[in-house]
Amino acid sequence: MADTRSKLDFGKAKEVAQKVMGDVGAVMHGMLSFIGDRVGLFKAMMDAGALTVDQLAARSGLNTRYVREWLSAMAAAGYVEYDAGAQTYLLTPEYAAALADEDSPFFIGSYFQMAQAAAMVAPEVAQAFRSGAGVLQAQYPAGFFEAAERNSNTRYKHKLLRKWIPAMPQVVEVLQGGGTAADIGCGGGRAAIMIAQAFPKARVTGFDIHAASIERARRNAEAAGVRGRVSFELTNGTQLPQRAFDFAATFDVVHDAVDPVGLMDAIRRSLREDGTYLVQELNLSGELSDNLRPLGKMAYSVSTLYCMTTSLAQGGAGIGAAMGEAKARELAAAAGFSRFARLPVQDDFAVLYELRP
Repeated sequence: MADTRSKLDFGKAKEVAQKVMGDVGAVMHGMLSFIGDRVGLFKAMMDAGALTVDQLAARSGLNTRYVREWLSAMAAAGYVEYDAGAQTYLLTPEYAAALADEDSPFFIGSYFQMAQAAAMVAPEVAQAFRSGAGVLQAQYPAGFFEAAERNSNTRYKHKLLRKWIPAMPQVVEVLQGGGTAADIGCGGGRAAIMIAQAFPKARVTGFDIHAASIERARRNAEAAGVRGRVSFELTNGTQLPQRAFDFAATFDVVHDAVDPVGLMDAIRRSLREDGTYLVQELNLSGELSDNLRPLGKMAYSVSTLYCMTTSLAQGGAGIGAAMGEAKARELAAAAGFSRFARLPVQDDFAVLYELRP
């Protein structure tokens, strides 16, 4: 075997090693960020101004020694501003918007919860690399699905009713008049609940195959006061009632599906003749070269750790998160949809397709 060290550019090798060490640090830091989200440290710092270690410990009710080490990590990562003279730490409004304020359109702090939960099944995914099989949805901890609900809730709050549904005037009209809507793969039911709240005359049904998510969706509907107008059913998306809905939607679901064509065909058959199906997916291309950016880095990683492997675990298509428009068009045509349009909604993270029977 040739000695590859003789071909090394040692300057570049040092840069690579530093970059990789930075990524290792990011993984470790991510777990501390998960803890900060979990125990309320970010929220305790929000709008509090500059705090000493003791002040934050008192404000959060947490152990001073752990808070000091946590703050040191946050300062080293640039998440908080450290004043060495005053020995204080500040969570700026911009970082608070991303890490603490769950009503902010920029909130992404819950992704650390998802990353921690996904890491717990990484050994099983590693085995799947050898077997070609996958990891079943039932093997994931509850935190993964709770995080997914928190993640999607941010998008729904700021986009679903302000940008996405208004881009389809015929949907707005039919829901205002008391039409029927379905959210397939509804998770904790946040989108279905918001639609029911925005359109009091509409009847909304959420469907999901994950029992714990359906139970959480029912509790969320009860808390929101819309339980009588929105219902949730534990069922496979390929077993929907026929000709029942004026509007149907899937939010980041098709690329996860075991049988994406079968799912989309069932949705087509569940729509009334003039119904509309909204497909929301990640704003990524089907070509790797177009996705060499932070969103692509995250999407391919999450896809490997969840989206693709849970589909393959059931002998499914295993499309993965970076589906792209060409694949979406291919699936829609195979499912029998006659009309396909990309909605003119500008969004860094999401792409929207309007399908008609």
